[in-house]
Amino acid sequence: MDSDVTERRVVVGIDGSSSSYAALRWALRYAGLVGGVVEAVAVWELPGLYGWSGPAVDMDVDVEEARDRMRQELTDVLGADAAGSVRSHLVHGNTTDVLLRAAEGAEALVVGSRGRGGFARALLGSVSQQVSQHATCPVVIVRTAQD
Repeated sequence: MDSDVTERRVVVGIDGSSSSYAALRWALRYAGLVGGVVEAVAVWELPGLYGWSGPAVDMDVDVEEARDRMRQELTDVLGADAAGSVRSHLVHGNTTDVLLRAAEGAEALVVGSRGRGGFARALLGSVSQQVSQHATCPVVIVRTAQD
């Protein structure tokens, strides 16, 4: 996610949820207003990998297939032309840590209010809450009509 420090970047976390798609659309509109570029960041982490027991999931992650799915999601949400202007990053690690690092020096970090794993009654997801408290740039939390 290295980029020119003079460039105006809007970083958006996406995870396949409707909330993250709303955040992606918001980030694209805002980047257009400030003359910036959108960097869409999707993070993957294997559950159980860091615990005391062995992981309960298949360790073989097809990163190229995941990148292809991410590009297709961007196209489905934004359309081909707009999706082509978005820089996409698929990163392994802790979601909060990856987003905070990616957003260093950015105009804004945009996230959905709740991700795929969110509890139905929670006002904020754990990631949106954490980044709002620890980011070094402005954070925008986008809610959907269902929230």
